[in-house]
Amino acid sequence: MSYASIMVAVDLGEHARERVRLAGHLADDFCARLIGVAAEMPAYEAAPVGPTLGSAYCLASVQEAVLNDLRMAHEAFKDAAGERSRVEWRSNLDFPAAFLERQSAAADLLVVGRGDDGSPLMSVEPGDALMRLGLPLLIVPPKVDHLDAKRVAVAWKDTREARRAVRDALPFLKRASQVVVISVNDGKGADDTRDVIGLLQAHDVDATAIHKDAYGAATADALIEAASEQAADLIVAGGYGHGRLREWAFGGVTRDLLAACPVCCLMSH
Repeated sequence: MSYASIMVAVDLGEHARERVRLAGHLADDFCARLIGVAAEMPAYEAAPVGPTLGSAYCLASVQEAVLNDLRMAHEAFKDAAGERSRVEWRSNLDFPAAFLERQSAAADLLVVGRGDDGSPLMSVEPGDALMRLGLPLLIVPPKVDHLDAKRVAVAWKDTREARRAVRDALPFLKRASQVVVISVNDGKGADDTRDVIGLLQAHDVDATAIHKDAYGAATADALIEAASEQAADLIVAGGYGHGRLREWAFGGVTRDLLAACPVCCLMSH
């Protein structure tokens, strides 16, 4: 059980190269191909309207600026990916989320930034990708360019999303030297971890359980604190949310992890 194809979202943000380097290291670890993806939609609304002398020039100029952004993203990807042989690049003039959705069938795992650290017109909102793509997302915080994942924390609630996340994360979990399954008591009691521990042990994963009381703190803060105490550099969690008009409404833990998790976080919905 492994990841055979890893896709990474690329933009012009200052942390894009770090994210590509991390994805490249993972591709090496899992003997996977690495696919870089970028898209940007030209802002045609900024161009003059109607048959004016400058309108055609402005439209072409706007499109050329976007194509230049995509060329720069490709150069950043090539530079960070290095001399790896199994590398592929995909880009187009399109909305980033829509383009990524059409490419996602080619990947087992998608590597993205947190959404607040990329270029506005090219960056992918991780919550949107989580809910739309049906892929596990590895969300990389700024200034992180490597993931050992030798010590992994699993955020456990006995829900469909958490069960899916555990199964999607098995390639990481099977390589880890230690896995801690953390069940947080948020005032409603901590979920039983015996079955998920048994499942992981059946997969030859060295897993133990930890129960953490939130003591009035946010559940995500208690989870991050417990993971930090175990020196985990990867948190595995289910992603909870539902559609509301054109936006996604997320559960509190999912929202907090998407926004501010200080270590890499693998999420599935």
